[in-house]
Amino acid sequence: MNRQWLKVVIAALFEIGWVIGLKHATSWWEWSLTFVCIYISFHLLVMAGKFLPVGTVYAVFAGLGTVGTVLFDTFLFGEQLAPIKMVLIGVLLIGVIGLKLAEDKPREEQI
Repeated sequence: MNRQWLKVVIAALFEIGWVIGLKHATSWWEWSLTFVCIYISFHLLVMAGKFLPVGTVYAVFAGLGTVGTVLFDTFLFGEQLAPIKMVLIGVLLIGVIGLKLAEDKPREEQI
């Protein structure tokens, strides 16, 4: 994985933090941490977008953030993880991986 894709993955991890913070923050320091996560997340996303295809970057970022947020909600906050959610998360991950693999192919090989 090159450095730019690593930035996207780290940005997605911070996205999980700020999405959870938006829902659960109750004190000034929790809100401060939420805003720090927002800044870091989007800063890394913009930096990676300068070198990688923006559409693919955003799809991977949003997909990983969504999967992470659902899993954190399930394991940390007791949210129910219905079988249909698990199937749809799998489909989302397949799409994100597919986009990443399609991005790496030379242009003439893409359909």
